[in-house]
Amino acid sequence: MTSLRVGIASPEEMKQRTLAIARGEVRPTADDPKIWFPSAESFAKVLSSKNRALLDVIASTRPRSLQELAERTGRQASNLSRTLKTMERYGFVHLERGPRGQVRPEVSYSEITLVLPLTTANAKDARVA
Repeated sequence: MTSLRVGIASPEEMKQRTLAIARGEVRPTADDPKIWFPSAESFAKVLSSKNRALLDVIASTRPRSLQELAERTGRQASNLSRTLKTMERYGFVHLERGPRGQVRPEVSYSEITLVLPLTTANAKDARVA
């Protein structure tokens, strides 16, 4: 597995970055974040300690179904389904759909690196460079 780089940028900052890329002013690099969150709080919510523990269970036990994961974690399958769909949108998990609607979760990365500039000047440099 590999590492996923995640960044924090407001919707306006992401719009400016996207436009700068389209104009050829910014050239994304391999080190740029691949996933962006609108705030550190939203990142923390998706990767709460409870959800990181869930990712650990998935990676270490490789459940064959959502029901099996529910049994291993003591969480309701419906709650797990919502959580995993959110994590799938960010690329943290992959939900392999099988026969009869069966869903098998897989962890996509071994680690997540957060790129979080501490000052406005650093944030602009990180996004425009």
